[in-house]
Order: sequence, then structure tokens, then C-alpha cells
Amino acid sequence: MLPLATFLILAASALAQDTGAKPELPEVHTSIVITATPVEPSIDRKNEEVFKQTLFSRDDQVFHQLNAGINAGQHEGGGKSIEVRRFGFNLDHGGVNGGLKVLVDNVQQNQTTQGHGQGYLGSLKSLSPELIEEASIVNGPFSAEYGDFSGLGVVHIRQRQALPDQWTARMQGGSFNSQRGFLSFSPDIRNVDSFIAYEGSHTDGPFVKPLDYRRDNVTGNFTRRIGDRRAYGVRINGARNDYNSSGQIPLDLVGNGDLTAFGFLDPGEGGRIRQATLAGYYRHEQTNGAVWKLDGFLGRSLFDLYSNFTFFLNDPVNGDAIQQHDSRLQQGANSQYLRPHRVGSRFSTFTMGGNFHDNQIHVGLFPRIERTPLGVTTRANARVINGAGYAQESLALMHGKLMLTAGLRFDSFHMNVRDRVEPANSANRTSGLWQPKAGAAYTPFTHVPLTFHANYGRGISSLDARSLLTNRTSPLAATTDFIQTGISSRMGRVGLSADTFFIDRSNELVYVADDGTLEFLGPSRAYGWEGKASVEITRHLLFSGGFTKVANAFYKGTAPREYVDRAPRFVANAGLTLANWRNWSGSLRMRAINRYLLNGDEAQRFATGHVVYDFSMVRRINRSVDFNFSIENLGNRFYYETQNLIESRPFRGGDAITGIHGTPGYPRAFTAGLTFRFRGK
Repeated sequence: MLPLATFLILAASALAQDTGAKPELPEVHTSIVITATPVEPSIDRKNEEVFKQTLFSRDDQVFHQLNAGINAGQHEGGGKSIEVRRFGFNLDHGGVNGGLKVLVDNVQQNQTTQGHGQGYLGSLKSLSPELIEEASIVNGPFSAEYGDFSGLGVVHIRQRQALPDQWTARMQGGSFNSQRGFLSFSPDIRNVDSFIAYEGSHTDGPFVKPLDYRRDNVTGNFTRRIGDRRAYGVRINGARNDYNSSGQIPLDLVGNGDLTAFGFLDPGEGGRIRQATLAGYYRHEQTNGAVWKLDGFLGRSLFDLYSNFTFFLNDPVNGDAIQQHDSRLQQGANSQYLRPHRVGSRFSTFTMGGNFHDNQIHVGLFPRIERTPLGVTTRANARVINGAGYAQESLALMHGKLMLTAGLRFDSFHMNVRDRVEPANSANRTSGLWQPKAGAAYTPFTHVPLTFHANYGRGISSLDARSLLTNRTSPLAATTDFIQTGISSRMGRVGLSADTFFIDRSNELVYVADDGTLEFLGPSRAYGWEGKASVEITRHLLFSGGFTKVANAFYKGTAPREYVDRAPRFVANAGLTLANWRNWSGSLRMRAINRYLLNGDEAQRFATGHVVYDFSMVRRINRSVDFNFSIENLGNRFYYETQNLIESRPFRGGDAITGIHGTPGYPRAFTAGLTFRFRGK
């Protein structure tokens, strides 16, 4: 059970979301990055203040700040991509069962047909938190702007175009031999916003086999303003990441004392990643208020993951260890036209645009001992092309009391797979899908801050192209129909919102690591409710919180009923934030999930839930120096970040077991640092 204090926090946040009551004409954003705002309050925004106070060292910590019903956990202590759970569905690494679309400056982070899983989000490790300016969170597939992987929402992270000081440096260190440094230069040049930044970090984690996690990121931006109405920009990002890991170990062995919770079975597990992205942006605002935007990117990545899920179950001699390889070249482009206009006497905004994404991928799966490959299990060349067009209209009626939005999107997928082991198995498919969008927000009373809202959208999540080799008649994408209805209010310093949701999925997908394909489990349905709150206690002290409760999630047409598993039905976040009070800033944050079903058969097994508190503070010493301090897992709660039910044979010559395998969360960890700023602008 949740402790009483946590229950009170959640009770206070039971009707939540910090949005204004009166619907307004959607803003034509001044950022050079493309964005088209759907009907509020389906969007929740987190600006740079959310990310300033915490000393980050892993990408899952960024998701802990979003308070958006997203439960993200590590498989391997910070190395491999996070596992994402939302609305009662397990999205694996972000790309199945509806998907959570994540973009950084309009560059899609979900990697299709990835060596370790569809929609893999590992490239988020190239993101430096000091550079985050804003994160926009769309609760579902309600905007026509977003296509593949957007079925259960969108997180769009926008980085700064410049920093407020010409020189910024941060040095931090803490528990588990953790060190991290950040250095940026942002020159003060007329009509130019620019910076170049480096981030380097290392940690061994709490594990018996040191994690030896090393990350190096280089990020740069150059934005040139041409008059008041035009701008173009270039961004670069390069990253490398190396680590060892302990993987997911059988909890039965932990329980009987054969392993510690932070122990390991395969000494070769870990990963090696290299990646680089070059992106360009252009924006032109016309005198009539219309805006043209165009951006494009080119990316190159190399990925090798050394995993072992079942140990000696299938090969009692050499073991089941595998190397998963992904070598990728990708290109993408986005265009958008936004125009405010009138329909009669009514204000409206028209948005249209297109997206293009092309991936050339070499993927392979190899048996191994330590990190030496023994042969080839699968190897393929895949090309995945996604092209899309969309249009959306937002119309204000009844003197602004009623806001209506309607949109339509079409996505085309072309997948070509050449099997390098069995060339006769190669496949080539093309398909397209329509996705309607609609929304309404109604404020019946001018002087009463109360808004009723409803949103509908159809989202899609594409198939891993390699699955065509084993299932040639399968659809190229699964659909998600998402309905959200609710009420919101803003009364002075208090913002509240509550909504119900209803989700229909055309097919649940489960990634099969042994051959890199997806298994189809049939159509599903989920429904439940959410609440969020924001209370400005004083002008320096803010409370915010929210919860998502899934009442049911099941496979349609099953008797007896089979339930969707591997995801919590209750997710909650809350935070108390202090900002700029006598040179002090800080936050106390809570994240919680309930226990959840790991399998749907009669012998039901459950993953344990948890409640974890994190603390951070910043003390301004003078204009140029800040002291930073944070405590992750303040209460030193022992918990598992990810848990899965797996059949394995842990030891050569031992017995096979079916049990829960898990990755422990970090125990209490202290981090301290200093931030230096020189030559303010």
C-alpha cells in the first residue's frame, strides 16, 4: 500500500492539469522548430525550469520529470534504452502497442526495425539536459502533425538555440564512482543564436560487476535571423556510449541467496553505440501572419548490444548469449504551413504539412561467448520509407467559447527486406493508412474558469520490417483509436483537470528477442481516468501532481477474458518545487506505480510496485556560481525498475526455471556539483 503521505499528495492531485480555462486561437510558435498545437488541454508543457535543478546522469531521469503518466524503467542500469509503460500497455522500448513518439527538435528518436526492438529510444542518451528548453507532451494521437509511434502520445523536446551566458560549466560527482562534466560556449553575436557544448559522464552504478558506463556528447547550434521574419539554423550532435551491464537476473536466485540483487550471470553483457546527426531548419513568417517552416536531418549510427535473456536454456554448452547489431543511415524532412485566418467573422488557424523518413539498415543477430561471435543467427538489409501528409483546421466559435479542431493524416509505408542468410526469404511491401483527428473545447461561462473538452485521434505504430520474413500477410502498422473527454479549470493559482480515456488497439505486439521479430497477440481495449493539479502556493513554491488509473486492459473477443499484462494500472507523480527564494531553489518529487500482472494465464505472477522520492536543490553563491545537490531515491527504497516473466536455465547443467527476472533500481545516491557561468549576455 502507498504510505499515507503519498495518498494525501495523490488525493490533492485528483483533478489536475495546469491549463487556462478559456480556449484561445492556437499560437503560431516563434521557435524555428515545427509544431502545430492541437486543442488544449491535451498538451502539457514543461519548460527549462523543470530540468535545471536535477543533476542528471541517465536518460530515464528526464522522463521522471514529465509527470505525464509515463512509467520508464531501466533494463541494464542506465546503458540500454528505457522500457516504457503507459495507459496499461507495455511499449517495450517505445515503439510497440501504440508507441510513445519522442522527438528532439523535430528529429524522431524512435528507430524503426532496430537491432534490439521496434521504435528503440536509445538515441536519447545523446541529449544533454542543460540544453533542454521545453518539453511538450501530447496525451494521445490528437494532432495530425504526428504519425508513426504516436498512438499513446508524443513527447517533443526542444533544445535551446543559445545559452544565457557565453560560458557555462558544470562539474558533478557522487555515489558509485559517478562523475559528470558539462561545458558550453555561446557567443554574443548580433542576429545569431549559437552554442557548442560537450557533456561527458561516467558511473559504475551499484552493481557487483561495475557498469563502467561512459557517455560523451557534443552538441552545437547556429541560428541566423534575417530581419524580423526569416531565420535558418543548423544543429549538430555526436555521441558515443559504452557500458557493461548485469542484465535481468532471476529473482528466485536472489531470494534463495545464490545471487545478490545487484549481481550478474553473464560477464559479457553490455553495449557500444556511436551516432551523429546533422539537421537544418528554415522559417519564414509572412506579413499576413502565415508561417512556412522546413527542416531536414541526416543521421548515422552504429549499435551493438550484448544480451543474454535465457542463459543456458537453449544451448546447454555455449549458452544463449547474443550480440544484436544495428548499422543505420537515416534521412528525414518535415514541411509545414500555418495560416491564421477568418471564416466569416470567426478566427481560425489552418495547418498543413508533410513528413518523410527513410532508413537504410543492416541488422544482425549472432550467438556469442563473452563478446566473441560464434556464427550468424539472422542477418538482413532493410529499407523502411515513411511518407505522410496532413491538414488540420482549428476554428473559434461563440466569441471564443467553443474551439473546434479537425484534422486528417495519411501515412504511406514501404518496407524492403533482403535476408542475407536465406536470400529466398526476402520481402517487399507497401501500404498506407488514414488517421482522422478531432477535438472540441467549450467554456460555457465567460466569468467561470471551467472548460469541457473532448479529443479523438487514430494513431499508428509500424511493424518491424523483419517480421515480414515470417508473416508476409501481416499489416505494416497497427492502429490505436483514442478517445479522451474531461474537464479543466484555472482558478487563480490553482489549475485542475480530470479526464477519462478509452483506447482500442487493432493488435498487440510483443518483441521476440531470439529472432528479432514481433508476435501478434490480437486486438485489445483499455479504459480509465486521469487527474492532474498545479497549485501555486506562493510565488516561489509550486505543487504539481497527477495520476493515471487504468480500470481495465484486455484482449477483445477472449473467453475467459485474457488481460493485457506487463504494465502497471496505476501511475502517479507529484512534486513540490521551490524557485528563487533567497537564492535557494529545489524540489521534492515522488513517482509511484502499483503491482502489475506479468502473465495472463491461470498461474498469475505479479511485478511489485514502488514509491520513490527524489530530492534536488540549488544554492546561488553569487552571480557566477551555483552549488547543486541531489539525492536520488531519498528513502533508500529497494525496488525493481523492470520485471519480466522468463523461462531460463541460469547455470550450465542446472535446472530450467520459469520466474520473474528483474533489474534493480538505484539505491540512495548522492550527487553534488558546481555550476559556473561567465560573461552574461
